[in-house]
Amino acid sequence: MWEHERLVVRTGKRSGMTTMVALHSTEAGPAVGGCRMKPYARITDAVTDVLRLSRAMTLKCEAAGIPHGGAKSVIVVDRELTPERRRAVLLDHADLINEFGGSYRAGPDVGTGPADMLVLRELTPHAYCLPEENGGTGSSSGPTARGVLAALRAAARHTFGTPDLTGRKVVISGFGSVGELIARGLEGADITVSDVDGSRRTGEFGWVHPDEAYEVEADVLVPAAVGGVLSPETVARLDVRLVVGPANNQLTDDGVAALLRERGIVWVPDHVASAGGVIYTLAREDDGVDHETALKRVDAIEATVERLLARQRDDSGTSVPVANMGI
Repeated sequence: MWEHERLVVRTGKRSGMTTMVALHSTEAGPAVGGCRMKPYARITDAVTDVLRLSRAMTLKCEAAGIPHGGAKSVIVVDRELTPERRRAVLLDHADLINEFGGSYRAGPDVGTGPADMLVLRELTPHAYCLPEENGGTGSSSGPTARGVLAALRAAARHTFGTPDLTGRKVVISGFGSVGELIARGLEGADITVSDVDGSRRTGEFGWVHPDEAYEVEADVLVPAAVGGVLSPETVARLDVRLVVGPANNQLTDDGVAALLRERGIVWVPDHVASAGGVIYTLAREDDGVDHETALKRVDAIEATVERLLARQRDDSGTSVPVANMGI
């Protein structure tokens, strides 16, 4: 069902590439959400992605108590992305962001980083996470991982009776910047990782092929790569007790949450577990608080997850709609 305020798709005048913004809601305040840059098989796939991601951002902000709505933007990579073309499409995207008059404010996402936000800032003031040397907060990977670790502590306490995962088997699907930080933060756990990029494999952690990551017998699964990984078919094959991770839009549809509960698998919604990056960024760049104060706000995800899981327990097994989880 269409529930967004606005969707705009443009062909960039400099790059000839497609760029889009989906504004889900500004009811709570100006909408925030990352800029994703990646290939898609079809433009309609990109539109579906940006609509789902923008909705998730509204849920994320609401669950975290942030006075913002949700939005997302996508740059469709459909040709060789030379440095010149990358800069051109980012400037095209800045033009599109300006069309929203401040109701959409962008940050990094898959395929973009602080350096790209600096290019956006050449034409629009509505970009977060510039490099630290340019006055921004830089990469949000660290706070995002910290928030996931906070969620894992609460969920482990709920599931295993202790927040300590020492000796427990944890599978991390997606060993990028956030996944690696999560792995290093789980001291004492028996960690296995997977990634589509085989060069990420090291001897420090166990390794499994990405196609097998959701079938490994383990205590905890951490989805830390792409979304849409938890389908009815995948859930039927899971051999874990707990699923907590930063990957956005993990469920293929909201009904999968009920399937997880039926199988006795505790799942912390991604819009709750992955909120650390946006919480930290807005605390620093909008509210002007210091680093330590911003990290304390990220750590509060642990209490949010505790309330969520207590609520689920009190619901006596009834299904809680995904849109209300953590709120």
